[in-house]
Amino acid sequence: MTYQAFYRVYRPQSFREMSGQTHVKRTLQNALLANKTTHAYLFSGPRGTGKTSTAKIFAKALNCEKAPTNEPCNECPTCISITEGSHPDVIEFDAASNSRVEEIRDIIEKVRFAPASARYKVYIIDEVHMLSTSAFNALLKTLEEPPAHAVFILATTEPHKLPATIISRCQRFDFKRLSSSDIVERMKLVLEDIQLPYEEQALKVIAQAASGGMRDALSLLDQVVSFSGEKLTLENALLVSGSISQDVFYDLAAALKDKDIAHVLSLLEELIAEGKDPLRLSEDLITFFRDLLLLQTSGDLEELLELVTPEEKFVELSREFSADTLYGYIDILSKTQQDMRFSHHTKVYLETALLKMAQVSNAGTSNAPQADPALGNKVAQLEKMIFQLKEQLENGATISPSNTPAKEENRQRIKITNGYRAPEGRIKEVLKAATKKDIMQVKNAWMPALNQLQKSQSALFAEAEPVAASSSAFVIKFKYDIHCQMVAENRDLTAAFSQILFQQTGNMYEILCIPERQWTVLRENFIRENGLNSKKAQNTENKVQESTPEAPYIDDVREAESEDPIVKEAEKMFGKDFVEVVDD
Repeated sequence: MTYQAFYRVYRPQSFREMSGQTHVKRTLQNALLANKTTHAYLFSGPRGTGKTSTAKIFAKALNCEKAPTNEPCNECPTCISITEGSHPDVIEFDAASNSRVEEIRDIIEKVRFAPASARYKVYIIDEVHMLSTSAFNALLKTLEEPPAHAVFILATTEPHKLPATIISRCQRFDFKRLSSSDIVERMKLVLEDIQLPYEEQALKVIAQAASGGMRDALSLLDQVVSFSGEKLTLENALLVSGSISQDVFYDLAAALKDKDIAHVLSLLEELIAEGKDPLRLSEDLITFFRDLLLLQTSGDLEELLELVTPEEKFVELSREFSADTLYGYIDILSKTQQDMRFSHHTKVYLETALLKMAQVSNAGTSNAPQADPALGNKVAQLEKMIFQLKEQLENGATISPSNTPAKEENRQRIKITNGYRAPEGRIKEVLKAATKKDIMQVKNAWMPALNQLQKSQSALFAEAEPVAASSSAFVIKFKYDIHCQMVAENRDLTAAFSQILFQQTGNMYEILCIPERQWTVLRENFIRENGLNSKKAQNTENKVQESTPEAPYIDDVREAESEDPIVKEAEKMFGKDFVEVVDD
């Protein structure tokens, strides 16, 4: 006899042998015992969840010689012939290859004839959603009022494609994806039957790859058994299924905890080089961090783990992350996964997600970043100031300009348009640390970085330019407020742009956006507050000695300050390329 695949040999032959689908089994069995079966059923659900197998078992139970019964005996001639597919009164019809109205009319003509030897004539129509509109119309009247001896069982993976008039004439049963534990238990029975030793973790890997389908799981198990030798091992299951070892995920999570971005990206590069799909990687990472959450929550949830085994090192790893951090990781990966489905650059999206995850603070752990002492002093001073003001108010004192802790300065206010507020405080911090070297490095990488973006994204930077940069961030001035707001609020775009600049410069810059009119006001205020004009004059007079610290460098400010009225007029007349300024 020729070899048969596992999913054919080990197809369930009774309700008792079925995995999962308890709600379907119980309803059908109760109807069989009470003799309250109807004329039309609709079985819908994902592939490999037991729709056709359930239809055959139900057909056997209806026609079993020991009926009424909730289980077919599988011993009488009727049950045996239905199992073998040779019974004339149980007709399997594949709508995918017989979708025309002529085939349905053939069924309609024959359905009125009485069964040859069974109690009911059962029609199992698989992939019924493939029928044409005219075929559905031809079936409609017969499905509504069939002969008393006829039972129709319609099976489909896409019930939304069926006309509402068909669905309303059937009892509908929705089959669910099988749990990993159900699939693992079924595979254990198969391996015990063929007497092949196995590692349980290997079965979990196969169940994870099957995505809730028993047929997919048994087909994959068949491949792994053929590949394996005397024992089914985890290594063989990983190799055949294309899945990833939990140790690789452990290394990746440890690198994220230590914020070792280079190691994270190198691990990702290795996995991509081995042919792993970035979209599948993101799904597996979500499952891995979900398992860490379960380990962190309770030790009684080991049966729910899908990728991780409850070993001590994974338990310790789960404790090194706060719950909020793990939730943040899952949230970032979920959003990235949605974006990846509509892009051909899935690797870039996954790299960006891992960089975001590396920057998530792991609050509540020993590796949490320490607060800046200078920032703590400022907060303490502000708290003290607020306390003094409260005391003055309680004592009935009015707050006059003399009572305020700082002198009020007449300064222009930045106008806020379109609801976007530029991060003024953060930009001023960048200006204080700005250097000519940093802005030149950003400008040199600016155009190559824009060329790597999509055209719709790079168009937003068409009227923008970097104007100041420190070692960790730089400021972009936008001519149009709407472009500034669109870029600033698109976190995925700024993260991708930062990653591209990182590849060009070696620095991971934070991007700060500001409209041109707001930048003009903020720049003037900053120059006045920090006395840049006087510092420049003093440095020029002293020839800028080496011991004199360098003043903050603002690109377009320095250019504006260096303009002499005579030089400016000459440039207007002859052009900048023909004017050269020589200091005597």
